[in-house]
Amino acid sequence: MEEFKRAVAKEALKFIEDDMIVGLGTGSTTAYFIEYLGKLIMEGELEDVYGVPTSYQARLLALENGVPVVGLDEVDAIDIAVDGADEVDPHLNLIKGRGAALTMEKIIEYRAGTFLVLVDESKLVERLGQKMPVPIEVIPAAWRAIAEEIEVFNATAELRMASKKDGPVVTDNGNFILDARFHRIDDPLDLEIELNNIPGVVENGIFADIADIVLVGTREGVKKLER
Repeated sequence: MEEFKRAVAKEALKFIEDDMIVGLGTGSTTAYFIEYLGKLIMEGELEDVYGVPTSYQARLLALENGVPVVGLDEVDAIDIAVDGADEVDPHLNLIKGRGAALTMEKIIEYRAGTFLVLVDESKLVERLGQKMPVPIEVIPAAWRAIAEEIEVFNATAELRMASKKDGPVVTDNGNFILDARFHRIDDPLDLEIELNNIPGVVENGIFADIADIVLVGTREGVKKLER
């Protein structure tokens, strides 16, 4: 799969032009894109390109690879946002958030003129929730109450625990992550809205009706899916 990730990351470079503001997503596939983007900038093949990071991880990678970064509040518009996804359904609805950066990802990617998604073929599903839970960023004090509320949707939610520290995962915004498993997601947009209406929910990982182009790394090469 690493070969597929590198292939779609390289293909994404074809969408980047001089004088662009680029939203920089979080995750392993986007990390390759940031690496390759930095190389083009350092070699002078791209000029006046600036990145708007969606996380500390993306910011550090950009600086490490020579991509100049600016904050969201420093730009008037974002030309294109490039990010990965955990699941992609046939209508290009997404589940994102395994990297716990879903809130800033959604803010930046909704603002972008074009949202370009990079995945390998294992991320394609017939319906959202088929393989992955839906990450939900929540106010720490409310996580248990929200987990109980999610049961109304015929779902179960678990507090995501950290692997290299004691206790729960803490997002860049200082919040917790609940991973919610739904029996079936028939209407991603409706569920996205319903989850965000729960008091204490900051954002959730359903990205419905937002992706413009999905590049898929496959054994036959990179495939392009468009809304």
